[in-house]
Amino acid sequence: MSDTSKMGVAGLLRKLIPFVLPYKWLLVFALILTALGASMAQVNAIVLDRAVDAINDLLHQSTFAWNQAARLLIIVSSILLGKEVLSAVITFGQRIFGEKIRINVSRDLSLKVIDKILTFRMAFFSADGNEPGKLQTRIDRGIMSLSNTVKNFFIDILPLFTSAIMALVLMFAANVYVGLVALAIIPVYFIITARQGVRMKGWRRNVFGTHQALNHGIMNILESIGVIKSFNRENVEAARQAALQQQSTEQQMQTRRISFFFEGFKSFVEQIGTVLIIILTAYLVLTDYPGMSIGKIMYHVLLFNNVSAPIRQLHRIYDDLNDALIYAEGFFGILEDNNEVEKSGNYKPTKVLGNFELYNVEFTYPGGTHAIRNLTMNINAGKTTALVGLSGAGKTTIVNLLDKFYTPDSGTITLDGVPLEEWDTQTLRDNIGLVLQKNHIFSGTIEENIRYGKPSATREEIEEAARKAYIYDQIIAQPEGFNSQALQLSGGQQQRIAIARMFLKNPPIIFLDEPTASLDAIATEQIKASIDAIKQGRTVIVISHNIGQIIDSDQLYVLDTGTAVQNGTPDEVYRQGGLYKEIFDASARSMNVDKIASTIES
Repeated sequence: MSDTSKMGVAGLLRKLIPFVLPYKWLLVFALILTALGASMAQVNAIVLDRAVDAINDLLHQSTFAWNQAARLLIIVSSILLGKEVLSAVITFGQRIFGEKIRINVSRDLSLKVIDKILTFRMAFFSADGNEPGKLQTRIDRGIMSLSNTVKNFFIDILPLFTSAIMALVLMFAANVYVGLVALAIIPVYFIITARQGVRMKGWRRNVFGTHQALNHGIMNILESIGVIKSFNRENVEAARQAALQQQSTEQQMQTRRISFFFEGFKSFVEQIGTVLIIILTAYLVLTDYPGMSIGKIMYHVLLFNNVSAPIRQLHRIYDDLNDALIYAEGFFGILEDNNEVEKSGNYKPTKVLGNFELYNVEFTYPGGTHAIRNLTMNINAGKTTALVGLSGAGKTTIVNLLDKFYTPDSGTITLDGVPLEEWDTQTLRDNIGLVLQKNHIFSGTIEENIRYGKPSATREEIEEAARKAYIYDQIIAQPEGFNSQALQLSGGQQQRIAIARMFLKNPPIIFLDEPTASLDAIATEQIKASIDAIKQGRTVIVISHNIGQIIDSDQLYVLDTGTAVQNGTPDEVYRQGGLYKEIFDASARSMNVDKIASTIES
């Protein structure tokens, strides 16, 4: 993982700059408008300085001149209104450019992290803390906070500080003592703000962690709603979420208490600065200090307001920036993590036979489950190999290893005599068809889901694949046929869509992990006939508790706690006795084979 835990504001901005640079011309225009806007912000102070002194001169004339007063008011009003119109145009343009940068950066961050995640090996998604809900929160919050950082820096902070610097320069130019008072307030405020950030960082991290847990909990409820209702565990899940919500509430309240305390303190410091400016400028006017007048009192107070404007906004921006630092750790931790990237070799043969050899293979899942132990086996090309064993014996894990979803801890796996790590991963998977017990169906039409097996397939090829999977007639019966939504199909129908997807891919190697588990007896028989047809000349690995699919295999491996304890043809292994015979006999008894046979005979 990248070292983001010590990342400060400067480090965060350095990481964001590559995402902002493609829009440098938008940034240039935004900065030009920022400078113009900062200049406009000083107009009120300058105009009121002149206006107050001019009004004061009028009041001290022996005869009050209404025409001069009217002319003064017209000039002042025209300048101030014109300035407001111009400021509105400048602000609009500045925000448009700034918001366009933010939106584009947000899009680029999203695409970058998606591209990165798609390169990760399966072990990353199995690791603790990378559950879908937590991972989604880490990504969503990261993108949101980082894009807000771009907004805060280029749309909010730069205009405020540009205006503040201009106002401070004008204050020093008018009177160095007043300028020094204004300047002295700023570091005090920054020190308080920095102290606030240190105090709140740990609490923000806790809030983020709890928010991840909440999102994961909600997703878990949605995914398990059938089980929850069937066991009447609504109250249990509600109580669990209530406890997390209570924890989140307490953490958020603590962060707010700390934040409000420091914000009140900073507001007090700012007001002290305003009072000091008023007292000092009034004293200088009363003592007839050169260059000081009544208008200069308003002038310096308004300029100090421009100096303190970043102070009034800084607590919000600093809060957002601290949030960004917390969320950026998780986000850039994903984006810069090259240890989890799936490794690929360069071997790309023109023809794949499918002869797998495993020798002394050991494998442990990221969670600590030791799934494969000293496993040695040969899977012959062009033959059907069945993997048999009790639940947890390591059958599915072998398929995961052969498909390079995971890498063994030790031992070697070869395909056609070449170590699996030397194979180009895309080439390997292009030549493997995988049908699982529960296959994922994407949101979209039936045609789109089947086409996933071969993006360039014609409509005729898609229909032929559907026929082979014995799902064509049921698709045609749907209101919109192949354009119907795939997620509206039943579980068994979705399983056949996945099998049609595999038929369309038509690979030389096929992995079948309980392919008919969700199907009825007739559909199972139909699919078995199709699978039997496609098996010819291909390397097939079958994982099934269905005796009919096991005894059709050319060879069979019996697994127990991650190692092969028996192997041979189904008949040979059965005659050996042991675990396979126990499983076979138990399956036969569970199916009432004797009664079925007598029923058929009668």
